[in-house]
This record gives sequence, structure tokens and C-alpha cells, in this order.
Amino acid sequence: MKFVLVPGGWQGGWVFDEVAAQLRRDGHQVEAVTLGGLDAPTEADRPPNLDDHIDQVAELIERSDDGPLALCGHSYAGLVIAGVADRLGDRLDHLVFIDAYVPGDGDSCWSLTSDAFRQLFIDGVGADGRWVTVPAGLDPRARPHPMASFVQSIRLTNAKSAPSRTYISGGAWPGSPFIELTERLRGDPAWQVHEIPVGHNIARRDPDSLAAVLATLKPHRS
Repeated sequence: MKFVLVPGGWQGGWVFDEVAAQLRRDGHQVEAVTLGGLDAPTEADRPPNLDDHIDQVAELIERSDDGPLALCGHSYAGLVIAGVADRLGDRLDHLVFIDAYVPGDGDSCWSLTSDAFRQLFIDGVGADGRWVTVPAGLDPRARPHPMASFVQSIRLTNAKSAPSRTYISGGAWPGSPFIELTERLRGDPAWQVHEIPVGHNIARRDPDSLAAVLATLKPHRS
């Protein structure tokens, strides 16, 4: 199985380093993505939006061989992987949301998140209106995140066949905007739901458990 791992806000592919190492030891291929705008100093760049991030990951999937593939996204990247699956679902075996937003057509990170996170975005973008500063407590490698990607609505047509869907919850951490979502998905037979109750940043707090859950996924395309 090949795993493509997409990080959430402010973070790069480095957030999955330990998860990727474990999966590779188990014989899997792994590609951890750093989304556009999060890989270099950004002061002079045009801030990427959600469409740009979807395009970036879709191009990576299109370049991949035709073997079994699981596309995994954390937090904000739930919107990115949903957009990719809408275009290329027939190329995917699994779509894995890691304590992530699960959008419908017309949703955005802004519309799906909590008032507290919307205020964090507003406060963080105050300096220039374009880039949301890194919240306190994140890894020193974290970079400002493009506000345009948080507020742009996603367009989903369900034109492609849907892969198997898994949700991995970080548990009921204080302020989580995912608690009601997780409970709804638990009752949906179309979803497999797992819980690793260590908080939002599962890849950093318990990479071994996350890798173990991902390693249970099997090729699923008919």
C-alpha cells in the first residue's frame, strides 16, 4: 500500500516523519506532502487557496503508479483530500480523515470550524490580511498558513467513485470542533471510525498508534 499523508494548518510533511518511518518499516510506500505556501518563506508569495492545494495533491496522485493507495489528511487537509477524491476517487483505495474536517459541497474550513478557531484565524491574519500566523505551541518548523485556503468553499460533484472512508478521532480534546462529527460518523455504515485519544495532533503525540491503524487498511478497489 502507498500512503500519501497531507498535514493540517501551519504544518509540513515533517509532522508525519515518525508515522512514515513506521509504515516504511512495515513495507509500505509513503509520501508526506508539504502544501504550497508552507514550504518556504512566504512574504512575497501569492497565498495559495484551497483549489491550489487540491490541485497540488491531485497532480501527485496522477503521477503515482496504479497500485493500492490511501490518501490521508489531518485537520484542514480533510478538505484537500475530499477535493482530490471528488476528482480521482477511482484512483484511491482509502480516504482517511485524521481528526479532520469532512466537507460537503459548499463547505469551507471557516464554515465547519468553531467560533474559537474562527477567532484564532482572524487574530492571526491581522498583520497583513493574507497569512495566519503560527499559533503558540506548534513546532518551530511551522509556518504561517494562507488565509485564502481556510475561507474558500469547496466544490464537490461526486463525479468519481468513492473509496473506502475512515475517520481517526483524537478524542474529545478541549475545544474540539470534531466531537459531533465523530459521533455522527460512528453511526454511518459507510465509515470506519477509530479513536486515538491523545488530542488533535495525533501524528506527533502517538505516531505508533496512528501508523498501526493505517497499517490495517487493505486494498479495497473492485
